[in-house]
Order: sequence, then structure tokens, then C-alpha cells
Amino acid sequence: MIAYLQGQVLRKLNRQIILDTGKIGYLVNVPTPLLEEIEENDNLELFIHTNVREDDLSLYGVKTVEEYYFLKDLISISGIGPRLAMDILAVPIESMKGAILNEDTNAISKIPGIGKKTAERIVLELKGKVGTGEREYKGLGKDVDEDAVEALVSLGYQKGHIQKVISKMPEDIKGTEEIIKHFLTNA
Repeated sequence: MIAYLQGQVLRKLNRQIILDTGKIGYLVNVPTPLLEEIEENDNLELFIHTNVREDDLSLYGVKTVEEYYFLKDLISISGIGPRLAMDILAVPIESMKGAILNEDTNAISKIPGIGKKTAERIVLELKGKVGTGEREYKGLGKDVDEDAVEALVSLGYQKGHIQKVISKMPEDIKGTEEIIKHFLTNA
């Protein structure tokens, strides 16, 4: 099973790329935002889900481990295959986590291909996983205000850097404004 690929983007296709890893080019399905972000000849690292069916072997790639685990959780839900999971991953992962935690099935069902029942299944099956510290996509390993994290990301900071600073943050700092102030003074 292929779990990781690193190489150069040889071609961008419709919802797919050809990733040249040396003398082999892999056809990899990617989420739309990633496809829009990359250019041909860019170097790229992808975490891969290998989907094996009787008549097909397909690769689905995402940029982060967080997205990889989320993809795996999505395809474990009845009625969601890798292609639909890629459409779900076109929505920012923090927005999806928020919709799941808030049981906002209306927001989830706005994603093409997702009806109300599928949205309800996503909430039912993933709410516990998104809300626990078991997965990296919990956030930053601490019970942190997601608004603060999103604000810092929108200011251009990388999640890894945010995680380092916030992991050393005193426990008494709570609330979006305090977290952002602490981060900006300690970044």
C-alpha cells in the first residue's frame, strides 16, 4: 500500500495531478483547494490513501497528516467514498470540525453530494472523534479556542509554529483575545 509520495508535479488535470517521483509518475486525486494552490513543476509531499477495488486502484493525496486522518475517518462512514471525501476536504478542515461539533447538518449538507442523512451520519460518527484528543486534527493538543487559531492562521502563521507557542502557554490564559495577545508577544 502506498502511504506517502514526494515528487514534482508533472501535470495538473481535472481533480488530479501526475506526481513524478523519479522515473515513475503517479496519478493522484487531490482536493480542489490543493489543486488550485500548486503549479506544475512544484515539489510536493502527499499523504496517500490507496483505494483498492475489484476493477480499480486509485490514489488520494492530501497535504497534512491531519487531513489524512480526517480522510480515513470520512471514508469509514457508510455512503462516503474517497471521491466524496475529497469534496468534503475542499472545505477548510477547521470549518468542518466546527460544523461537526456544533451538529450543523445544514452547513455540511451544502457540500455537493451530501444530503441531510449523510450529514447526520457524519455528525453522529465523527463528533466523538473530532472532540477527543486521540487525533491530531483535534487541534493543537490543548483545549484551545479555535477562533484564536483561525485568526493566527489568517495572519499568516503556520499551525506548527502556533502549536509550539501555545503548548508553552500558561494554563490561566483563556479566551480568544488573551490567546492571541500571548501568541503575538511570544512568537
